[in-house]
Amino acid sequence: MKLHKGNIYYPKNRKEQPVKWLCICAHQDDCEIMAVDGILKGYYSKKYSFALVETTDGGGSARTGKFKDYTDEEMKAVRILEQQKASEIGKYHSLYLLNYSSKEVKDRSNKDIVNDYVQIIKELKPQVIYTHSILDKHPTHIGVVLKVIEAVRSLPKEEQPKLFYGCEVWRGLDWINDEKKIGFDVSRNERLQKRILDVFESQIAGGKAYTKASIGRRYQNATYYRSHSVDSYKMVSYAIDLKPLLKNPNLSVKEYALSFVEDLRKEVESVLD
Repeated sequence: MKLHKGNIYYPKNRKEQPVKWLCICAHQDDCEIMAVDGILKGYYSKKYSFALVETTDGGGSARTGKFKDYTDEEMKAVRILEQQKASEIGKYHSLYLLNYSSKEVKDRSNKDIVNDYVQIIKELKPQVIYTHSILDKHPTHIGVVLKVIEAVRSLPKEEQPKLFYGCEVWRGLDWINDEKKIGFDVSRNERLQKRILDVFESQIAGGKAYTKASIGRRYQNATYYRSHSVDSYKMVSYAIDLKPLLKNPNLSVKEYALSFVEDLRKEVESVLD
């Protein structure tokens, strides 16, 4: 496989079983925030493994503390090492570091990224893909998910994933109507979840308590999942189903995204009538 300008890292303790769960995300630590369902399943499975595609190069991130005087190039190196360490702890099958800038990701005309995604998906043949939600508020995350959708849509039906999820990072999905919301039980091994998040010291030192926020969100999701029943799970992460965009290639991403907003509007309206 020849990526446009990226490279592949194989963790020392990697799981060599076929990849069933694949995360395609924008930044270092996005995966560990949003695709913990796949990470846990890959970690414990005896038949399959989990892999990660990391799209951006880690430049331009906030920095303070011991990282405050780091140059962009130094920060890129730090963030790559952090992501590699997370892949070791989580026993990922492989880590694809594509090394694009955020500007390139947000460029709707950039096909190099789409082609890299296509190559990787064809190579790994995952049954499940996790990527960013089309309701996310981070423009680089939106740049990634639009390119992932384009890549997957270009594949023959038999090569497309069986399950295709848009996951929460920079906008929670607790507000999605219950019948459209996908809740993953991620109650298992909170210690592992914390370890793979704590690895990203450069981001936490930059003033973002991502470990506490991500673990807290999972507890919050579980508690507020159902209003008229006791908690079934200790921790839950949310996603929306992106498969309708594959079943109907002509369905506009914008139209599909706004349908969730319209569902909420109708529910609020019915309660207040």
